[in-house]
Amino acid sequence: MSHTLDNKTILVTGGTGSFGKMFVKHILQNHPKIKKLIVFSRDELKQYEMSQEIPDTKFPQIRYFIGDVRDGDRLKRASEGVDIIIHAAALKQVPTAEYNPMECINTNIMGAENVINAALDCGVKKVVALSTDKAAAPINLYGATKLCSDKLFIAANNMKGDRDLSLSVVRYGNVLGSRGSVIPFFINKAKTGTLPITNTDMTRFSITLEEGIGIVMHALEHSWGGELFVPKIPSYKITDVALAVGPNCKTEIVGIRPGEKLHEEMITESDSLNTYDCGQYYVILPSRINGWKLEDWKKKYGAKLVPLGFRYSSDRNTEWLTPDDIRGLIRKHMDKSFE
Repeated sequence: MSHTLDNKTILVTGGTGSFGKMFVKHILQNHPKIKKLIVFSRDELKQYEMSQEIPDTKFPQIRYFIGDVRDGDRLKRASEGVDIIIHAAALKQVPTAEYNPMECINTNIMGAENVINAALDCGVKKVVALSTDKAAAPINLYGATKLCSDKLFIAANNMKGDRDLSLSVVRYGNVLGSRGSVIPFFINKAKTGTLPITNTDMTRFSITLEEGIGIVMHALEHSWGGELFVPKIPSYKITDVALAVGPNCKTEIVGIRPGEKLHEEMITESDSLNTYDCGQYYVILPSRINGWKLEDWKKKYGAKLVPLGFRYSSDRNTEWLTPDDIRGLIRKHMDKSFE
């Protein structure tokens, strides 16, 4: 993949978020011959802090653009001369979205449409949009907006005409240690001696930021347009996270929050009709493929249709993280001194 990014310009929306920052570091470290790497986000403080850590004096390819994906004109200006867009900007907090629905719609849905229009109008070659397990059979507004966003990116492959452009989506579960996720919350709460558990049966998918970047890089290299990539990742029980973080803590059952599921799904039973197993990951294909042939794609990637009635959910997973696994991941990816 490295040579294919030589002399390319990449724009990352939400470039100062957990994913964006790690993705920028990955590109600069592994693909030093890129032409430009544009960090596009709306928070000037986070951009200032990131520019202290990743300065343009040391990395002349980097650019910091203040802008909001809601502002289509600004996004188009930022996308001039861009080859690849990685769309990571979103409002992601479930309770915040439930309380401020239109704000979430404006960023996650209208923002997605603005990214698509910028790609169509500025000669962008490839777009990879980040999704979430909450977009599969959504019950909360955040998940519903991300499902809309996914549909927009996939359908945009039908509007590209003769442009050399492919748009695809990457969907994965809870990112270990990302802002607002359960592990940092539990680590902080463990100091009080009590950990709040929403429901003792709750399960979630888990992925590290590095693994998330790996599947995005895979989509960049292998997408033909219209695919929704789903990595095969382990699940954990919320009670095992509590055991891993605070083995001596008491637990308190606080009940499921508004818009929260007991188990997460990444591929629904209805999706299974168009879902293919490609070894390390699944791919959900659109019902209408534009610009390439299914048989060619299946042959190239050894893709096999999943069985009828297949469902990929966090409670039916075959791979599980134990409390010891979780502790090891915290030490490796978050806090080396964690006991």
